[in-house]
Amino acid sequence: MSDALSGLTRRGWAFLAVGGGAIIAAVLAGQRDVLRAGILLVVVPAISLVVALRSRVRLAASRSIAPPRVSVGERATVHLELANSARIPTGVLLVEDSIPFTLGARPRFVLDHVWSRFRRDVTYAIDPVVRGRYKVGPLTVRVTDPFGMVELKRAFSDVGTLIVTPTVHQLPTVRLVGEWSGSGESRPRAIAAAGEEDATIRAYRIGDDMRRVHWRATAHHGDLMVRREEQPWQSRATILLDTRTAGHTGEGIDSSLEWSVTAAASIGVHLAERGYAVRLATDHGSSVSTSWHDPASGPGDAKVSLLDALAVVQPQRDASVGRWPDILSGAESATGLLVGVFGRLGEQEARVVAALRHGSTAALAVVLDVVSWTSLGEHSREQVRLASSVQVLRSAGWNVIVARRGEHLSALWERLGLQRPAAGPAAAAADPTAGGGSKAGVP
Repeated sequence: MSDALSGLTRRGWAFLAVGGGAIIAAVLAGQRDVLRAGILLVVVPAISLVVALRSRVRLAASRSIAPPRVSVGERATVHLELANSARIPTGVLLVEDSIPFTLGARPRFVLDHVWSRFRRDVTYAIDPVVRGRYKVGPLTVRVTDPFGMVELKRAFSDVGTLIVTPTVHQLPTVRLVGEWSGSGESRPRAIAAAGEEDATIRAYRIGDDMRRVHWRATAHHGDLMVRREEQPWQSRATILLDTRTAGHTGEGIDSSLEWSVTAAASIGVHLAERGYAVRLATDHGSSVSTSWHDPASGPGDAKVSLLDALAVVQPQRDASVGRWPDILSGAESATGLLVGVFGRLGEQEARVVAALRHGSTAALAVVLDVVSWTSLGEHSREQVRLASSVQVLRSAGWNVIVARRGEHLSALWERLGLQRPAAGPAAAAADPTAGGGSKAGVP
C-alpha cells in the first residue's frame, strides 16, 4: 500500500489532505454537504491511482538501433516501440531513454491520448563524437493521470548496444616489404624466394591424417610420406599501439592517444583490404591484448573485429614498454610486417622498441611528436629526446616517420612507405625529425 501511495503527486496528496480534513470537520460539525465534498476530494486521487496502477503493468516497450555500429561523426537512429495492451486508456506518458552523457542529453518525449490497444513508434538520433561501446537504455516511462494526481515510474530492462569505432582515413597504396610471410606449407611459384616450392610430398609427421599418405613415394623413399596441403602463404601484419598514459598528451578527442587510435584503425583497415591478416597488440597493464583478424573469413569481418577492438582502447597507467617484447613473443607473432604507433619514447625505451624489429620482415614506426598536442610549442629538451629515439629506431632498421598535430595521415603513410630502410648508424644520422628521410619511387 505504501508503494502505491508513493506514486501520488503533490496535487494528489493535497486533495487527500484537504478531503480528509473536510471529512473530519463535517463529522464533528454535522455538515452533510461538507462531508460529500470531502469524500469527493478523497475519491478522485484514489480512482486516479487505481487507473494508473492497472495501466502501468500492461505497458510494453522494445528498441532497435540502426546501424548498431557507426564511426565517430556518423549518425545512429534509435527506434522505440511503445504499446499499451490494457483495455482502459492510460494517462499522459513521459518517456525518457537513458544514454551516456558522452552521447548527448537524455531524449525525453511526452505521449498523450494513450488509449487502449495503443501503439506508438518514437525515434531519435545519436551523433557520437567519442569512440567506445555504449549501453543505450533502459527506457523509463512515467504514467500520469489526466488530473495530475498520480505519477508512476517504470523502468524496462531492455538495453541496446551501440559501438562507435574510430574514424578511418583512406590511405594510398604503397609497396611494402614482408607481403608474403606468414603461415602455410606452400606458396605460389611466383613469390617463392627459395626452397622446394614445387614439392608436394613430405615426410610423415605425428598427427598427420593417414588418408594423405602417398604410398608410391613411401615405397620409393622407404619412409612414410604424405601429400602436402596446398595452403597459399598469407601476408601478416602486427600493429603495436602505444596506450601508455605517460606516452601521450592532450585531453579527450583532441589528444595524441586518439590520433594514435585513428592511425592504427586506418592502417589496419588498409592492410586488411590488401589481404593481410592483421594482429592488434596493446598493453593493458595487467593483461596483454593480441588477436589476429584474418581476412580469410572476409575482409569485412576482419575490419569489423579490428575496429571493435580499437573502439574500446583506453589509456593505461600501468602499461610499460618493458612488456612489449612479451606482447610480440610466441610462434609467428612477430613475423611479417610490424607497424608501431608510438607516443613519447625515452632513449632506453627506444632501445627496447628497436629490438622488436628482430624476426619481422619489415618494421615501420609512426612516432608522435607529443609536444605538438600541447600549448608548449617547440620544447628543446623534448625535441632532443625525440631525435634520439628516432635515431635509435632507424639504426635498428626501422622505417620511421614523425607525426605532428595537424598532419594528414595519408601523406604520412605515403612518405613512410616510400622511405628506404636505414642500413645502419650512418643512415640514421640524418635529421630524425624530418618527415620522410630518403625516398624511392615505387618500382
